[in-house]
Amino acid sequence: MSNSSKTIVATGLSSGLGFEALKQLLDSEEPYTIIFGARDADTANKAINKLNYDRLLHTVVALPLELNDLSEVKTFSEQALETLEKLGSEKIDYLLLNAGIMKPANEREPHTSRWCEAAVVNHFSNIENHIEAGSGIDGLPIHTCTKFLQLVGAHWWSRQLQDQCRVVAVSPGMIPHTGLGREAGFSVPADSPLAETIPQGAAQILSGLSRSNFPSDSERIFLTSGGVWLGRSSVARILDRDLQDQWCPSKEELETEAGIAA
Repeated sequence: MSNSSKTIVATGLSSGLGFEALKQLLDSEEPYTIIFGARDADTANKAINKLNYDRLLHTVVALPLELNDLSEVKTFSEQALETLEKLGSEKIDYLLLNAGIMKPANEREPHTSRWCEAAVVNHFSNIENHIEAGSGIDGLPIHTCTKFLQLVGAHWWSRQLQDQCRVVAVSPGMIPHTGLGREAGFSVPADSPLAETIPQGAAQILSGLSRSNFPSDSERIFLTSGGVWLGRSSVARILDRDLQDQWCPSKEELETEAGIAA
């Protein structure tokens, strides 16, 4: 691994927009060390092996990760750090959280979490009733609610980590054919005037890693698909810090509820 290599730990790079983003990173002349989690790590590593990229410049490793199981999330984080240490990396330059699902809240036993799978994967009022496991709410409203909470969480993390790193939330735009809504029977219409290609959406995701023209207002962290920082007035509800605290439980609380506390 090059001493100048940028290190990325990621989720959601094994298919759709994420896999296209991975390919674009590997086409770059800037060296990257990329460790990402995938439900089927063996298949992901086989797909990586088929890619044509400079293996002396870039290092890519896929590790097993099931985001709807917090014990696996904990194991993945430990394995990712161990892998980085073996590769000689001293720090993580970028944490790229790209994984997401869209599906109804139709969980049945033995689903053990209080929250539906989409809430657990996408982030973890009426929203609470919507995202209860087994609520029966359809995939699109569930997706809307959990993505709202994800942005709430991004602002919470931005506050917590303000002296350590910068948090950026990025919209890739309206991208057909990604497979995101396959479990909810939903897809972005390909003939929509707002539709963009998968390469365009992936490039927009990666633009969040390289932006340097940050707004002076530290609470403007959302980068639209047009490359514009969203104004405060558009996300006023999300800036409620009590709301952020309500929907962002501590690591200890999450682990206790999941039954994996030390």
